[in-house]
Amino acid sequence: MSIRISMPRLSYNGRREVCAVPGAPAVVMHQVHARYPGSERLALRDVSLRVEVGMRMALVGPNGAGKSTLLKALAGVMPITRGEIRIYGNPVGACHHRVAYLAQRGNIDWSFPISVRKLVLTGRYPHLGWLRLPMREDWRIADAALERVGLRDLAERQIGELSGGQQQRALVARALAQDADLLLLDEPLNAVDAQTREILIEVLKDLARHDKTALIATHDLDRMEDEFDDAIFLVDGAVVARGIPETSQRVRALMGAQEVWA
Repeated sequence: MSIRISMPRLSYNGRREVCAVPGAPAVVMHQVHARYPGSERLALRDVSLRVEVGMRMALVGPNGAGKSTLLKALAGVMPITRGEIRIYGNPVGACHHRVAYLAQRGNIDWSFPISVRKLVLTGRYPHLGWLRLPMREDWRIADAALERVGLRDLAERQIGELSGGQQQRALVARALAQDADLLLLDEPLNAVDAQTREILIEVLKDLARHDKTALIATHDLDRMEDEFDDAIFLVDGAVVARGIPETSQRVRALMGAQEVWA
């Protein structure tokens, strides 16, 4: 399968993208190790993982298990100390514009004076480069993303005026506006209202139908079989189980569902 790549005239990092390798998985990690600067503890330990195109992969584990670190490593914002990562058959960064990374909502400055519509528009910036202003088509794509997550009527609100669930939807809309093939989502379903959850789950289903791939860090075990295609369970930076039944059983057997998420 060939992944469509759009080339900005001048990319932010000065590199031009390469095409995805036909038939390659969306993600391959081979014996990856990573640690944060100044820390002796490994944040990822010998992680090997293969995720096929079009999958919805849940990353499950207690706080500090390595879920966020794994997503950061795939996004290229966390350097690895050993091992290899391939995105659509290429090194991290080669398909930069095809990867959308969504950090946890608490990492965003919601007091920043920007409207919801302009926040979503920033998802188009990787396609623009340094010297090109957003065109009518970029605004249309941003508006379509807002419509998709049910926020079109709130487009001109300042981002801090949104509820927590609406803020999460706005961030997902920004990732949709980027038109990425791989979405790395850190706790998008955490502490959101029922409406937001249903919208985001439907968005993920639709993305999978269009061969988009998503890795989603989550704490919720109750609906994994309906909402995800596969799952891994991380503890202390290592993958200790794979598969939805295996992950659910291992979590509950080892620690108990309530204690895990404390």
